[in-house]
Order: sequence, then C-alpha cells, then structure tokens
Amino acid sequence: MNIQNQQQDKFPHILEMDKEILYNRLKKFFGFDTFKGNQEAVIFSVLNKQDTFVLMPTGGGKSLCYQLPALMLEGTAIVISPLIALMKNQVDAMRNYGEEDGIAHFMNSSLTKSEIDKVKFDITNGKTKLLYVAPESLTKQENIDFLRQVPISFYAVDEAHCISEWGHDFRPEYRRIRAIISEIGPKPVIALTATATPKVQHDIQKNLGMIDAAVYKSSFNRPNLYYEVRKKSEKVDSDIIKYILSQKSKSGIVYCLSRKKVNDFAEILQANNINALPYHAGMDPASRSNNQDAFLMEKADVIVATIAFGMGIDKPDVRYVIHYDIPKSLEGYYQETGRSGRDGGEGKCITFYSEKDLQKLERFMQGKPVAEQEIGRQLLNETSSYAETSICRRKFLLHYFGEDYKISNCGQCDNCLNPKIRVEAKELLVTVLESIKVLKEKHKTDYMINFLIGKETSEIETFGHNELEEFGSGSDEDAVTWDTVIRYALLENYLKKEIENYGLLKITKKGKDFLKQPVSFKITKDNPMDSEEDLDDADVIISGGGSSGAVDPALFSMMKDLRKKLSKKLNVPPYVIFQNPSLEAMATTYPVSIEELQNMPGVGAGKAKRYGREFVELIKKHVEENEIERPEDLRVRTVANKSKLKVSIVQGIDRKVALDDLAESKGLEFEELLSEIEAIVYSGTKINIDYFVNEVMDQDVLQDIYDFFQEAETDDIDEAIQELSEYEENEVRLIRIKFLSDMAN
Repeated sequence: MNIQNQQQDKFPHILEMDKEILYNRLKKFFGFDTFKGNQEAVIFSVLNKQDTFVLMPTGGGKSLCYQLPALMLEGTAIVISPLIALMKNQVDAMRNYGEEDGIAHFMNSSLTKSEIDKVKFDITNGKTKLLYVAPESLTKQENIDFLRQVPISFYAVDEAHCISEWGHDFRPEYRRIRAIISEIGPKPVIALTATATPKVQHDIQKNLGMIDAAVYKSSFNRPNLYYEVRKKSEKVDSDIIKYILSQKSKSGIVYCLSRKKVNDFAEILQANNINALPYHAGMDPASRSNNQDAFLMEKADVIVATIAFGMGIDKPDVRYVIHYDIPKSLEGYYQETGRSGRDGGEGKCITFYSEKDLQKLERFMQGKPVAEQEIGRQLLNETSSYAETSICRRKFLLHYFGEDYKISNCGQCDNCLNPKIRVEAKELLVTVLESIKVLKEKHKTDYMINFLIGKETSEIETFGHNELEEFGSGSDEDAVTWDTVIRYALLENYLKKEIENYGLLKITKKGKDFLKQPVSFKITKDNPMDSEEDLDDADVIISGGGSSGAVDPALFSMMKDLRKKLSKKLNVPPYVIFQNPSLEAMATTYPVSIEELQNMPGVGAGKAKRYGREFVELIKKHVEENEIERPEDLRVRTVANKSKLKVSIVQGIDRKVALDDLAESKGLEFEELLSEIEAIVYSGTKINIDYFVNEVMDQDVLQDIYDFFQEAETDDIDEAIQELSEYEENEVRLIRIKFLSDMAN
C-alpha cells in the first residue's frame, strides 16, 4: 500500500483541500515540494490528534514530523529532548524558517533567569510554536505550574529510546515523562527514535501509555553507507591518520569511548596537520558549543567525540564515521554511523575492534545492579558478534532491528566485497535444534555452546545437564563454529531470541519443520580477529576490505628474517626486538635513518639506537634497488604533552616512588599507569621497577612469570594471562614490563 492510500484509509475525513494546505505550508516554512518516506502519513496522524510512534533512521527527517504540525496547530508543542546541543541546533534552524525568533525556544539549565522570563513571555503571548525542554527541566514544579496555564498542541518525545533499559542510551528521567504529561495536562504524544529493536519499541509505547498509537516504521537500510570492521592493533592511531589524510577536505567524525581518549587523539590529529577538534560532556559549555559550530560551519574537518556528540546534529555531508573503540551496543553503533552520508552521498563507516576493548567495557559494568549487568552483557555480545561475523554486515544489522534483508550480497560492506566460501551445515543445525529442544528452550547462546562442546561449567553441573546423552554432542566443532550456526539460524528464522527473558533461544515453527525434514543450510565459518601470531606467519598482510598492513610484503619478509637472525645472536625472543606492527610500519613508510626509525610505532629512541642500524641499512638498500618513492608525509607525529607524562613517570620510577602512589599523583588508574609504562618500555627506554615488584610480590611468583616470558614465543598479554591464570593480571603485566626492560632495552 502506498503512503497516499494509507492516509486516505486511516483518515477518510481528510479532504484534498487539507492536503493542498499541508503542501503549501511545507513549501512556505521549509522550502520543500515533497515529503520523504512516511513523513506525510505521520504528519496527518499528528494533525488528527492521534498518539503516534515514529521509527525513522537518522537522516530520514524525523524533526519535520513534529515541526510542521506545531506550526499548523493552535498552541505550543512541547518537544522533550535529551541534549542541550540538540535543542540549540533545532531552535536555530526553526528561527531561520520563521520571521520572528520567538517562534521556537528552549528551556534548560543553560539559561539565565532573564532569558527564562523572555521565553515565558513569548509563550504566554502566543508567539512560540515549539518549546524544547530537557526532561530534567520538565520535572521542576515551577515549570509544571507554568505549562499548566499554556495552551499545548501536543507533546513530542524525541530520542524516545532513552526510555528503555534495553535502549543504547537509557536515562531514568525519561521514565517519568508520562506522569509529568498527565500532571500538566494530557494531549496527544508523538514519540520518535532512529534506533529501536522490537523490544525497545514495546517499552517506549508501554511507558508512554500509547500502546494503541499509530505506528510508522521506516526501513533501517541506508544503502549509501559502507560498513567495515578492522582489527585494532598498536598502530591504530597511524591507520586512522592515514585514512583521514586520504580524505582531504571531507568532513568526518571519530568516536572514542572516554573523554581522555577524545582529548589525546584530537591533539594527535592536530599534530599531524589535521583540522580536528574535541567534543565531550566534560568540556565547558562554551568550548563544546564553539567546537560543534566550527564543525557545522566547516571551520574544522574532523570532530573527535564521545557519544555526547551527534544526537540530532543535522550535518548532511559527513563522509566518514570512524569508531576508535567498539561501541557498547548495536543501537549506539547504528545511530553513530548514521551521522554519515545523510544527504544520500558517500558514507564510510569504519570500526576498530579488539577483544581487549570488550573486556574493558565488561569491567565498567561491575558494581552495577545485576539486571543492568545482564542487559549490558547481552548488548555487548551482539556487538562482538557483529564485529566477528562473516555474514553481510547490513543483513546482520537489519535483522537485529527486526527487518528482513533479502539481498544475498549488499556490495557495500567488507564481508560482501570479500566473501568467504560457504559450507553445508545441515547436520550442525539439527544438532543445535535437538539440544535446545532437550534443554526445553530455557537457555541462552553461551550456555548452549558450552553444552554442545561438552564444557562442564558450574551452571551446567548445577542443572545436571552434563549427565545428559546429548552433552558434548558437538565436541567435534569449536565454540566459534557453533556460535556461527546459531547466528545463521537466527537470521534464517529457525530460531528466535526472547529478549524479555534475557536472550533465551526458542525454536520457531520453521525450525520445528526443519527438524522433521532437514533441508540445505549453509554458513560461512567465522574467525575471531587475527592474532599477532597469525600476522607473524602471513607473507602479505593486506585485505581487499581495506585493512591496513605492510604495503611492501617483500621488505616485511626480509625484516622478519633479519629479526630472527638478531634474535638468535642476542638470545632474546624476536618480539623483544621489534613487534610486527613496527615492522609493518617500516614496510609502509621506509625509514632510512635512526631519527626516522624512532618515530615508528613501538620503536622510540632507545630501541632505534640498540637494534635499528641493520634495519635502516636493509630498508635503505631496498629503497635504492627498487627506486621506491617514500611516503614521508604520512609519518605520524606524537604529541609533546604525552611525552611530558612519560618523562615524569620515568623520573618517578628513578626516584623509586611506589607505582600505586605514582598513579594517584598523575590522576591515573593503576592499570592506566601500567599501560603508560608498557609504552615507555616498548619505545626502548630502560627502567628498573625491581624496588616495587620485590616489595609487592613473592619471589617464587616473580620467577615463575619471568620464566614464562623467557620461553614464550610472543609477549601477547591475553595469552600470558590465560596461561598464568593462577596469578593476577597486574602481576603478569608488571613482570612483563620487567622482562622487556631487562632483555630488550
């Protein structure tokens, strides 16, 4: 059914004259001749004073759905919005459409008393058609008392996913909106969001008391966006800088999880002649607003931001969105990538992913209520599944939001551009479905995988499921394969996930039919993101999907041989000399002097002087023999103030300051201090932390961990922690620092 017929069926009393007036107002106020997607149907619903739920992806034109009705109806529309930046942006836009500034106002904590008096004066005198209010301001009794005297046309709840604990930006104050509306005076409600799974949609409608609302859902598919996930390595800064430099004069956003990372990375970009600015909630309001305006006005090319940036920011020509850290949920990821290509033009969405980031996010959840932790883990599981899948990323995303994408190859994601071979998995699906059936459909994916591979967890033993005949029936395959089978079964509707019950797996009718009569079922086997060991054995480290790596595989191979030779000569593990990311960087930018070499990631002055001479000679000879033009302009420059921190840490260690006291004095968590010390050691600086480790650790523990690193083939911390599981993570990290400093520097 097309939209026009939908309107006539739903609102038979709407006359052609009404449509003519609507289009005239659209042209008069906004300068458009036509509506996009469901806009017209939504606006008719609001004009007819119906509760309305709108699910419309970023760039679809949600704001117009309440702005135009507000201008046409008697009274003032109350728009409840979560961000001051968003309110300012939209009020400025509305004032440009009208003849008087009073047509739109916002009311929040940033206003002075005289400014609030001006807002109330314009509302009382009928000038204001749209009043943007933060939910915190809406709950203040003085504002409730004032709004009870105001003729209100309707309420618009923007970013309505904030209501749901299952949404990516849950805000408890959003839960009170319905009660406040009832206190001020009930009027129709329009709830709008760009990201909502079916569960989140139900939460929104239930909480706002609008279960019977007219519902308008647009497709989540953004065909102009390209999705890619890259392995996050130590040279992630270099990778991002090179990409941004290749996108000259194009607007882009880099999202980071922490405010500290935003500040640090913005400085690194600036040091590399990139016109970038930071944005996060911890900045003073004036600086934050100035940086946002500079980006909107194209005085800055790149904004480095936390998720505080971007909600409702209407910049149509953002050409790329880079996630420095994996987001906490797919809703957050979808909304943030949705800032790209809002004009329908090019939009590249590149995400860097590592297991360490995931572990860090899980640690952040500790101490929160159990239910909140459970929800958070499920959202993180979906995100990691997306990052590691070999399925079409578009299909995966749309399925998550309840939409069936039937095209087999979207041609606009790294997995579709580099498809893996599909294999028959009919028998594997039978095994999964039978196991779920035996366990009475009462368990989640992780539990089912452990049951299939025969892993005797405490939970499985508690239920006695390790005694069942089917326990371990899938032990011939690994956990990754079973995760892939379950994921494909969900996509193909053989299984469904009951979100309300924390993700329990249920067999659908299609799944039950499959058990009676199995048909062909093909999967592509997923692989976790490549480890350092995988890279070490690769001759060429270049992916067609755009993953970064050594540009010159021949030089990379020669340097690995040289490293192996030096390793035997000096009796140290190869990684102690230079790690793979350092060799990759050398095979990309060709440093031909010790000064250039020390700027490579993971090298530094100490290592360059100790081990660099033979590498520099090898590179220089290779460049001359092959007449290679070196890309010196891509050298990543470091930021001076980061060096100051490192110098002060080294000075503190020289004075034998206890490391926990040193961390506190620098405003760092102990784990953050260890990361800084690791970077210092990897750059070739020799330090001595014996005074600290001898004080806090038993000698036999110290020696055991030290011996492990002497015999190990890699210094990968995750592998070390797994092998040395009886020891604390910080103990392992401390001895790794001692070992590297003793052996490498």
